Amino acid sequence: QVSCFKLNGCASPLHCLGLQCYGVLLQILTAGWDELECHRVFNFLWELSNLARKVQTVVSSKPGSARRLELRIRLYCRGVLLSGSRRGDSAFWLTRILKPWPMVNQARLLYIIFGPVSSRDGHVVWQKMIEGPTDETSLKGLADAIKLLYGTEAREWTADDVISLVDELSVVPQEWLMENNARLLLLSGNSICFTFMASKAVNGRAVELARLMVFMVLVCEKDLYCMDWAVKMMQKVCKVFSSPWERNNFLQCLENSFARMLMDTLQAVLAGERDEEDSSFLNLFHLMNAQANFHKEILYMAMGSSSSST
Repeated sequence: QVSCFKLNGCASPLHCLGLQCYGVLLQILTAGWDELECHRVFNFLWELSNLARKVQTVVSSKPGSARRLELRIRLYCRGVLLSGSRRGDSAFWLTRILKPWPMVNQARLLYIIFGPVSSRDGHVVWQKMIEGPTDETSLKGLADAIKLLYGTEAREWTADDVISLVDELSVVPQEWLMENNARLLLLSGNSICFTFMASKAVNGRAVELARLMVFMVLVCEKDLYCMDWAVKMMQKVCKVFSSPWERNNFLQCLENSFARMLMDTLQAVLAGERDEEDSSFLNLFHLMNAQANFHKEILYMAMGSSSSST
């Protein structure tokens, strides 16, 4: 009978403890139950809260046009269904939430539940990934969800399913900045990052892959990751190509992407495109350092290999 539990009555859902309390109770109650029993629980909650109709409303409408409903769905899913600490339980409930929908709706729903929100009112910030580079905090929820679905606990998801979901997510609500794509992949872990890049290599998308690799190098520089990670990832991806020509073409595309990005950023600086943070000059600084440190690690690796073979 708690009004907020029914997704349509709590006056201030952001500060309501009803959902969290019920979520804790639900996880304790269903601990150790088999999946068939948990399916029945989910179906009961799905019907009681009329969640299907409400999700259909938000995924079929313009992002942000039903902000209050988006917030209610986010808090309901996170508070009631995804409040457990065990990965296996969370993977089960998240799968139940997403699987009934087409992939494009899954991506939209994933963003509603785990995407960045306003610190002022808690509403989903749809333009965050489009307007400029974002930080780890804004992407951590999405990255954790992707890792959960890619893990062994989520048995109903294949690697191709997760790759397709990440692809769809990167255009919600419009195409993301490539730097934000790269940062999400880095936060999602080595396995999903390599699988995503390898799929592009296998499908002959060398130019797109090279550009993504450059942005990964840039994120490593900005966020203080070890640059040798980027070099080792590049090595692994190179082994996916079926011929020396394809590998060399990718490496050429990689250098061309570096040069093109440097020229574009330099042009922005020379054109005087400045803002309060002087971001154009700062971007040039980070990009030049990223390229230098990336090639330094390649030289270290090459010289090390040369020394060990002589």
